[in-house]
Amino acid sequence: MLLADVFCVDVCAFAVMSNHTHLVLRINKKKADALSVKDVIRRWHKLYKGMLLAQRYVTEEQCDAMSEAEVKTVKALAEVYRKRLYDISWFMRLLNEYIARKANKEDACTGHFWEGRFKSQVLLDEASLAACMAYVDLNPVRACLAETPETSDHTSIQKRIIAAKSKSQPPSLLPFAGNPRDNMAEGLPFCVEHYFDLVELSGRHYHPYKPGKIDDSVNPILVRAGLENTDWNAMVSGIESEFQTAVSLEKWVKTRNKIRRCSSA
Repeated sequence: MLLADVFCVDVCAFAVMSNHTHLVLRINKKKADALSVKDVIRRWHKLYKGMLLAQRYVTEEQCDAMSEAEVKTVKALAEVYRKRLYDISWFMRLLNEYIARKANKEDACTGHFWEGRFKSQVLLDEASLAACMAYVDLNPVRACLAETPETSDHTSIQKRIIAAKSKSQPPSLLPFAGNPRDNMAEGLPFCVEHYFDLVELSGRHYHPYKPGKIDDSVNPILVRAGLENTDWNAMVSGIESEFQTAVSLEKWVKTRNKIRRCSSA
């Protein structure tokens, strides 16, 4: 996921369907503010060539030869880029543009691909975050495109289950950091096995407006994936050592990072 690497927008969950997408995203302004001017420019240049002055600034030899006025211009430009790096509108714009271009190329046509601008909802607490992630991850099951979450192609739940089998988490997705506590590692405030159980329970529940559900006769998700005996505590400990920036849940809320579900159709 190039956009997830470039932007300071964390992907919590996603589902790519035949005619629409669902995303649960977290704006990480704190991460964007911590980037140096050169880091900001290098990230943006992964998407666009940028101004010649900016290209010179990130090249050590040429940067030293730049005038004070030129450096000032570059720094002002970097602040514009910095704001874009935690802007969901820019994230979705580039994602939808990429999909539209690829689809039009495959169909040998031109014109609008999406019906309109994406829609988003702010998720204000942990319960709404968990519920929305489960909703997104269960989209293929609800649409009768897959019988279980692990067979749901192009979803975050499938990536998470595959990674869990090797006691890891997908680097392109915001990791599970365990239950809320002091000095909590950066990540989703749930245990991964609890989230899998939540998806399983939700998927077995009949939805009044959707035809699909997980068959009641199949084994639980942890059993099906061979994860029932996994040492989850060791897994979480590894995540904490990998992600060096540790903040408490209270501090995390105060950063005003917003988590949104974004949908495009």
